[in-house]
Amino acid sequence: MEARRRAKMMRLAEKYSFNRIFRFLVLKGLAPGYAVIETTGRKTGQPRQVPVANGLRGDTFWVIAEQGRHADWVRNVEAEPAVRVRVGRRWRRGSAELLPDDDWTARFGSCIPRWNKPFIRALGTDPLTIRIDLDPAPSPEGH
Repeated sequence: MEARRRAKMMRLAEKYSFNRIFRFLVLKGLAPGYAVIETTGRKTGQPRQVPVANGLRGDTFWVIAEQGRHADWVRNVEAEPAVRVRVGRRWRRGSAELLPDDDWTARFGSCIPRWNKPFIRALGTDPLTIRIDLDPAPSPEGH
């Protein structure tokens, strides 16, 4: 029961404080090393944005979801894999795929910045690798 409670508290803290602050900083260009993933809300159909560590490698974007399928944005991806990713000042469209059998710890250093590993180990309750295959051409700034 304690693990479930911890997971719920982490999801709430991320959703209502950490994510809002970091999303603002990333979109203003004040958080190097981070990016924003935009999903489509599975219930509302509205755009939803979440800040993540910058896992851009060529035309592939890698991310480790700390709370795995418990995170709202991951459930949005399951319902609609078409996403946008903002790295720097550019938005790129792509298609996300959950990789539940992937060894997420092996992704650090090669796909995910090493500095992100201690955060995921400390705060993550059910880490999950997600690969986003990006369209080669950046989308216009607006959408």
